[in-house]
Amino acid sequence: MSNNDLRGTLPSCLANLTSLQQLDISSNHFIGNISIYPLGTLTSLHKLQLSRNLFKIPISLLPFFNHSKLKFLDCHENEIYADIDVPNLTPKFQLETLHLSGQGDGGVFPKFLYYQHNLGHVDLSYIKMKGEFPHWLIGNNTKLNTLYLPSCSLSGPLHLPIHSHVHLLDLDISDNSFNSPIPTEIGVQFPNLYFLNLSGNGLIGDIPSSFGKMSQLIKLDLSNNRLSGIIPQDLIVGCISLFDLILSNNNLQGQIFPKQANCKELGRLLLDGNQFTGSIPYSILNCTGLNMLDVSDNHLFGSIPGWRRNMTFLEVLDLSKNKFSRTLPSSFVPPQIREVYLSNNRLQGPLTNAFYNCSELMTLDLSHNYFTRRIPDWIGKFPKLSYLLLGYNNLVGEIPIQLCNLGQLSLVDLSNNNLSGLDLSCNNLTGKIPAEIGNLNMIQVLNLSHNSLTGLIPQSFSNLKQIESLDLSYNKLNGKIPQLTQLNWLAVFSVAHNNLSGKTPEMVAQFATFDNNSYEGNPFLCGPPLSKSCFSSSTMPRVSEEDKKDHKRDGGFMDMDAFYVSFLISYALVLLTMAAILYINPYWRRAWFYMIELSLTNLYYFLVDNIPFWFRCY
Repeated sequence: MSNNDLRGTLPSCLANLTSLQQLDISSNHFIGNISIYPLGTLTSLHKLQLSRNLFKIPISLLPFFNHSKLKFLDCHENEIYADIDVPNLTPKFQLETLHLSGQGDGGVFPKFLYYQHNLGHVDLSYIKMKGEFPHWLIGNNTKLNTLYLPSCSLSGPLHLPIHSHVHLLDLDISDNSFNSPIPTEIGVQFPNLYFLNLSGNGLIGDIPSSFGKMSQLIKLDLSNNRLSGIIPQDLIVGCISLFDLILSNNNLQGQIFPKQANCKELGRLLLDGNQFTGSIPYSILNCTGLNMLDVSDNHLFGSIPGWRRNMTFLEVLDLSKNKFSRTLPSSFVPPQIREVYLSNNRLQGPLTNAFYNCSELMTLDLSHNYFTRRIPDWIGKFPKLSYLLLGYNNLVGEIPIQLCNLGQLSLVDLSNNNLSGLDLSCNNLTGKIPAEIGNLNMIQVLNLSHNSLTGLIPQSFSNLKQIESLDLSYNKLNGKIPQLTQLNWLAVFSVAHNNLSGKTPEMVAQFATFDNNSYEGNPFLCGPPLSKSCFSSSTMPRVSEEDKKDHKRDGGFMDMDAFYVSFLISYALVLLTMAAILYINPYWRRAWFYMIELSLTNLYYFLVDNIPFWFRCY
């Protein structure tokens, strides 16, 4: 009965199914404490699946102690709680698979596990429990191949069983509080591990060289600890099957990779947030299968090698927050690269063709360096580019118009350069804002403040449906503010300190959240939230003929020629309509002429009665 929309409590008639061997009611909405349900009478059960419901399940599993045939129990994603008083009983079952992960406070580590000897898979993830790492659980269950205890609030030193365990393949004890060194013989104790996750435990000391004994290891995660020392050469040389090596956020030192390394299977290498020094060794270029390399936030220096020839599968490269210098190699990344982060280094020189032909590029962060010369025209040949950060460099010249070809662009930062023409904040930009910017319908942030831009705000800005921040302040813009009230994601808006005139946008949707600061410094603006009313007789600024033409194209001014033509046509249509009605309907025709005759008669007698009086006044 799994994967339905069943709700409520379990029916009591379940107690009659005494011969039932398998019961699966997972992925429903059943509620209640499992201890009061009739499942205790179903002692013939071999397999019981209660996962993904709203049950309350005691961590002792006391309701199932009489289920001598029970081998498979899956209770994950329910509420687990600690029993107040557990009798000193031994369960009759010998489980092979136990899924008990969920939320809740389980008290002490469950004692019934002391009596289990056939376990192959144990998952107690995310249950808060007191006590040390249960090394005895591994020692008692020689068939155990999977043990998951992440985020279980375990503490104390990390001890391992006395004898090696050759069947254990997957061990995840991350995000606990062991605060001790990694046992030096861990590679001997678990020689056949495929996956090992010890991250987030506060582990100290060196990385044991015995890791090199784990020739089957595919993933090793030691991140977010306090490990120090170097990466042992035995680890890199001995773990010939390693695909993921994650050592982020520790205090590791020395070179990032041993010179003898030749890890052709390595796909992800994450060494960020450490104290590594020196240059990037050429041995890392032997890792031809590398898909992701992150060595950010270290103390690496020297030049950046070219990756194109060796790492043909590289998609993510993060070398940011180091001390790399010199120029970038020509076409130094492979064509399928997707993300490049080189910010906060000392790189210099022109960009020339460093990223030429990288058509898959989605993120390019070169900010906070010393790059010079112009932004290359090939910047417009990245159809998937979403994030472009070139701020805080020494770039000069105009931004190429090809930038407007990037339809997926959502964030651009070109600030704090020496650019002129079309650009973002704190430059020396002059001239009008190109209407083509309105084609960047995926852009989220646009900052043109603190420049010398003139002319009108383009009406095409109403197309920027995804924009969250629009800052045009401290320029020389004039004319009216276009209708932008349908920009539903706009959280920051400023046109302060320009020469804008007319009424402010209506206080609706996002514009209801903007105060006087968004419009200040424009003496000819009126309307809320400004205190100046639009019905005052203040003199409005004169608009140049050129701006009038631009505003006509933008829809801001009325075309008077069109107005006169439409007025005459409308007037003629009204007269013709009245004549047609009077011709068709005789009654209305007689009434119309009677009204005309009556009006003329009244006018005649009015003149006869008043003209002599007017003459007498003279």
